[in-house]
Amino acid sequence: MTTLGCKVNQYESAGIIEALHEEKFSIVPFIEQADCYIINTCTVTGRANYQSRQLIRRAGRRNPEASIIVTGCYAQVAPHEIASLPGVSVVAGNMEKECIAAAIRAMASGKNRILVGDIYRAREIGRLAVTKFPGHTRAFLKIQDGCNSFCSFCIVPFARGRSRSLPEDEVMDRIAVLRRSGHREVVLTGIHLGAYGQDLRPQANLLHILRNVEEQGTVERLRLSSLGPTEITDGMISLMKDAKIICRHLHIPLQSGDDKILSLMGRNYDAAFFRRLLKTIWEDIPDIAIGTDVMVGFPGEGKDEFGNTVRLIEELPFAYLHVFPYSERPGTRAARLPGRVSQAEKKRRVEILRELGKYKRDAFAKRFKEKKLSVLIETEEDGAGFMRGFSDNYIPVVVAGGDSALTNQIIPVIPDHAQDGKLFGKFYSESFIWVDGRSISQ
Repeated sequence: MTTLGCKVNQYESAGIIEALHEEKFSIVPFIEQADCYIINTCTVTGRANYQSRQLIRRAGRRNPEASIIVTGCYAQVAPHEIASLPGVSVVAGNMEKECIAAAIRAMASGKNRILVGDIYRAREIGRLAVTKFPGHTRAFLKIQDGCNSFCSFCIVPFARGRSRSLPEDEVMDRIAVLRRSGHREVVLTGIHLGAYGQDLRPQANLLHILRNVEEQGTVERLRLSSLGPTEITDGMISLMKDAKIICRHLHIPLQSGDDKILSLMGRNYDAAFFRRLLKTIWEDIPDIAIGTDVMVGFPGEGKDEFGNTVRLIEELPFAYLHVFPYSERPGTRAARLPGRVSQAEKKRRVEILRELGKYKRDAFAKRFKEKKLSVLIETEEDGAGFMRGFSDNYIPVVVAGGDSALTNQIIPVIPDHAQDGKLFGKFYSESFIWVDGRSISQ
């Protein structure tokens, strides 16, 4: 099986694999020859569709006799297009991901070629449960699906349906299960995470979950994925300020720093609101990492509009940027807007912002030289006695002088230098530090 796209897709793929294991299927890496290939697709951009088609063709070349099951967001919005591709046996929509095992068994009869229901009829979140992410220290937990916002550029509501949430008691139970499986960090994720709980009766909210985890110590670290600017409340900022478990990290999509473009996008804030919000957060939580998404080349974005975006980003001390060129998605309101930006100009603007993003990332990392950070060790790097992990405020940290026994441990590190947005240091404790692979008492 292979997966494209967001953390929600990655979570669902893990759930599919776990369900297949329970049905006694043998799972092999996608690069190996298999009897059946499963491709969990993304459709957020035209390139994501292209990459999905590439993977379908690659699977067919690897084993022309194999069955190919295509699921995910591209499958949801274009099932007949995918079904026409050579080698595709089953197209399964997002609601039908829970039925993949049954679809494989049904293939012998030649039935159920297209399994894609009306996503707008979904009123409950899917129940694919993940109890562990083998080989990963961090675990994702999908607690929300769908989106009601319908930003003018976005195809996701058409692929995911209306907002649906996992009941709060189930959220807490699943966090506890993931912790018992050995995961020290859980990342709460959703298609529109900030809308969590609005569909539940009685309504729930994300802040209540954060408070419960912080008070109960359900897991050692809890991280949030993307939240919209208007969804970050004073209560959330206050909780994060003194939290021991909630990571000092927020990802808040900006998309554009120009008010005209934000209005055309259908975003529910302006540049001044975004600026005030981030300054408030940084004043209360100075060491927090705030990342953002920026889209360039949206219809109507001229030199002045792009300049407003650049200036706003220059002004605000972001920890990192995710920069994307606008990709026209058929059926969205933006696809009908005038003022197209050429591919060459979009590419030029992407490069400008990515260079600015590198500068921001490096500047943020350098702030933490000689400061003690808690680092969750994830992997051994290059087998040369270096371990790699992330601080709670999402800085990649390379640790010298450790060994594989530190994997999946949260350790104190004092970085002594920064390079390319990474910090480098040695394992540190109150009683000893690692120097050249040896522990020296203090």
